Amino acid sequence: MTKLNNDAWVVVADGEKALFLRNVTDGEDPNLEVIRKEEQDNPKDIDQSANRPGRVGQSAGPGKSAYDDTDWHELAKDRFAADLADMLYERAHKGRFKEIVLVAAPSVLGELRDKLHQEVSDKVVGEIDKTLTNHPVQDIEKIVKSELAG
Repeated sequence: MTKLNNDAWVVVADGEKALFLRNVTDGEDPNLEVIRKEEQDNPKDIDQSANRPGRVGQSAGPGKSAYDDTDWHELAKDRFAADLADMLYERAHKGRFKEIVLVAAPSVLGELRDKLHQEVSDKVVGEIDKTLTNHPVQDIEKIVKSELAG
C-alpha cells in the first residue's frame, strides 16, 4: 500500500497532454492542486502526412506495392513521452518533488518508464495504468487514492 504524502506530485498523462498535480494535504484525504498543464498539438496522422505512400516495382514479377508510411501521430506521442521525461528530470534535479505517482494509459506509461532518468525513477512511489487526462481533478483524487490503497 502506497500513501500519497503531502507535497507528492501526481502526473496524469496521455500521448498528447500532461497534468501536473501536487498533493496539498495527506494521504488519507488527498487534495490535488493543478500546478502545470502541458499539451502537444498532435493532429491525426492523415493531417500530418504529406502525401500518399511511395510505390515500388517488384523485382520478381510485374506487381507494385506500397511502402508503409510513417505514422506521424504515433511518433509525436513517443516524442511527447520523451519530452515529459525530460521535464520531470529537470524538476527532480531542482528538488521540486520528492515523490511522484505516474498515471497514464499502459502504452504511454511503458514509453514514459523507458525514458525516465534514474533520478526520477527513484522518486516514483506509484504507477496507475489508466487514462485520466480528461477527468475532473476531484475524480482523479478519488481514483488515485483508491488505486494506491489497493
